[in-house]
Amino acid sequence: MGVRKKQMAERLKAEKQKIAFAKLNNCPTSPRKMRLVADLVRGAEIEKALAILRFSPKEASRRLEKLLLSAIANWQAKNEEANIEEADLFVKEITVDSGRMLKRLRPAPQGRAHRIRKRSNHVTLVLGSNNNTQS
Repeated sequence: MGVRKKQMAERLKAEKQKIAFAKLNNCPTSPRKMRLVADLVRGAEIEKALAILRFSPKEASRRLEKLLLSAIANWQAKNEEANIEEADLFVKEITVDSGRMLKRLRPAPQGRAHRIRKRSNHVTLVLGSNNNTQS
């Protein structure tokens, strides 16, 4: 392995050390409702994001709060020697994709049926660190 490849591999490893992520799959909330809450915390620092999610009245905010706490725990497991306050963590990315859809039929007048689509979503949350002193 060349010197250049080793340097790139070390740089990539250092970048991976700075980020942590968590996933929430098949959450039984429509993606549209989840995106409303996800947009509030995108790019925010973790203390501010936790405060926003804690005091938001929407049901999706409870699930996102647990997901954010999980991502923080994942970051701590990856960086055991580092301090959270010094790392200056923030929500780098948060994506909400549609998941599996349960399709049901509801009886309607005159022998017809209306389709009911119970939507779900997948959420991926990535934390980033602003602190560049870590190696």
